[in-house]
Amino acid sequence: MRTLFATKKLSAWSFRLLLPGAAALVASGAAPAQPADEASRVVVSATRSAQRDADVPAAIDRVDADSLQYLQPKVNLSESLNRVPGIAVQNRQNYAQDLQITSRGFGARAQFGVRGVRLVADGVPATMPDGAGQTGTFSLDSADRIEVLRGPFAALYGNASGGLMQLFTADAPPQPEGGAEFWAGAYGAARLALNAAGRSDPLDYRAAASRFTTDGYRDHSAATRDLANVRLRWSVLPGAKLNVVFNALNQADTQDPLGLTRAQVSADPRQADPAATAFNTRKSIGNTQLGASWDQRLANGDTLQFSLYGGERDVRQFLSFSGAAITSSGGVVTLERQFSGAGARWSHEARLGERPFVVSAGVEIEGMRERRRGYVNVGGVQGGLRRDEDDTVRATGAYLQGEWRFAERWSASAGVRRSRVTVSFDDHFVVPGNPDDSGDVKFSATTPVAGLIFRATPDVTLYGSYGRGFETPTLAELAYRPGGTGPNLDLKSSRNKQFELGAKAMAFGRSRINAALFRIETRDEIVVDAATGGRTTFKNASRTARDGLELSWDIPLGGGAALYISATHVDARFKDAFTSAGPVGAGNALPAVPRDVLYAEASWRHARTGFGTVFDVRRASKLYVDDANSDAAEAYAVASLRAGFEQSGARWRLSEFLRIENLFDRRYVGSVIVADGNRRYFEPAPRRNALVGVNATLTF
Repeated sequence: MRTLFATKKLSAWSFRLLLPGAAALVASGAAPAQPADEASRVVVSATRSAQRDADVPAAIDRVDADSLQYLQPKVNLSESLNRVPGIAVQNRQNYAQDLQITSRGFGARAQFGVRGVRLVADGVPATMPDGAGQTGTFSLDSADRIEVLRGPFAALYGNASGGLMQLFTADAPPQPEGGAEFWAGAYGAARLALNAAGRSDPLDYRAAASRFTTDGYRDHSAATRDLANVRLRWSVLPGAKLNVVFNALNQADTQDPLGLTRAQVSADPRQADPAATAFNTRKSIGNTQLGASWDQRLANGDTLQFSLYGGERDVRQFLSFSGAAITSSGGVVTLERQFSGAGARWSHEARLGERPFVVSAGVEIEGMRERRRGYVNVGGVQGGLRRDEDDTVRATGAYLQGEWRFAERWSASAGVRRSRVTVSFDDHFVVPGNPDDSGDVKFSATTPVAGLIFRATPDVTLYGSYGRGFETPTLAELAYRPGGTGPNLDLKSSRNKQFELGAKAMAFGRSRINAALFRIETRDEIVVDAATGGRTTFKNASRTARDGLELSWDIPLGGGAALYISATHVDARFKDAFTSAGPVGAGNALPAVPRDVLYAEASWRHARTGFGTVFDVRRASKLYVDDANSDAAEAYAVASLRAGFEQSGARWRLSEFLRIENLFDRRYVGSVIVADGNRRYFEPAPRRNALVGVNATLTF
């Protein structure tokens, strides 16, 4: 196996894959940050062009740099995205498995990584062509905002039923600056970050690098994560910009404590399961990506965007069993992955019936090749070969989208996307007792969307939307056939219909209120069939339904004070009975989806003294552990407090901060592992803990 966890040259294969197709990356491009008050917040994720969020017929929230960075550790999206209605981010306290993110009930089945939600950073996908994504590559140090899109219009981005999360790096400041931040906290956690940004016409740049280390709240859960992110932008010609984005993630030998049974949680929530130490369960990840986009505004007002990206990702994971049997596929998994994509988009502004009309069209192609090997786990040491195959994924998409303000108070939006995903397996481990398991499977879908906006008053907008979406199984979900060898080629993609009604309002000219009602009907829902010893198989259930309500209320109070409240209700359930590991009744709740989530935040900053503080509370209802609803992690409510001071001079800024998590020292389970065959469902969260840090910035 090639050397892991070092920045490597992008392979020639990655870019050869791009040549046959001319096109893909969802060419959202990083729109320049625009100063805006609360009535004119700009978003781009629904239409791929800058618009006021009130003019978009979709539930879309914009989490600004203030929420992402102010007095925050900047390690996990769980720090800030739990404020978004419809989104639940569970921190597993396990950096070998990433966060558990659900959006309107999608994504909960993920054993590791993110499913059902498409992730994009500065136009470069952090989601692979098979639909699996990782949030670990998101650099929060240099982020300007994250836009979170839910509902029907996410279907125009392809293979993701739950929505889109898109990060945008901040523009460089007028004067060059450099900075450093360091904090240290409980359980041996510490983080050092360095950053630099500036402009030198025609170039502006922003770069950030960090190292995060922790011994972990639980035994056998230590981790070290190195992350680097660079964004360059050239104003090459009048009306033309070239953007280049590079990021790298290095995470070696991250320990995995596994889940715990209910009895183990009661006895000692900080322990690791004995299998974790017996097999030295751990994961190493090395990821590098490079992307570029060209944005051109033509003389007639049309715009063109061309995008290109490629990267490599290597993973080595030690599971909690030996995998010695000839048909077991091994207890050590190594993945060597190369991925790439390219895209083109055209947008045209015109008038139809003397009213503004905008149409855009784009094409995409993405590809990934993965060399997968499995070995025997001999007490945490890699042993003999048990699996050897080449897996390939190719994804193509084309979309057409239009918006027409056909009356003073009315606007209509519509679009359609055609997507195709092909997955093939080339088995090289053909020995007596283990046959040739090569094969391929194809998925395709046409996903139309439509929306209507009515501007009831200058401050109140009502909208409705409808769309169809689909979600393919990922390579990890296809990897194992229930009761046999080789990949599960019988697994089908899920299809859904989504309905949404919403309102967006400005109250008293200051307070922003968003509300959305939704209904989602899915057939062939992908569910866990069995999960034993770190290996999970999947199957298709029949029908599911998700009915829900989302509400957020942003209230500036003046004098540097503000309140923010969000609430989510999701009734996610199976409509038909079926059998997986056991009988599942119609009406059972989908596992790992909290039915109700309430988030409230109060903040205050005193401009004269530089003091600021934020207090937040989050309450989440219970999490069922499997489709049969046989057990559940109890509901919980936790609070956190952060506070700090800031001092500044003509060319420098200095700040000190304190953050206390689980302020009232609650004992609770923060996330669950769905349908674990050993009943190790529960992942306990830390008791009260704190960190302290300092941040310094110098302008040159």
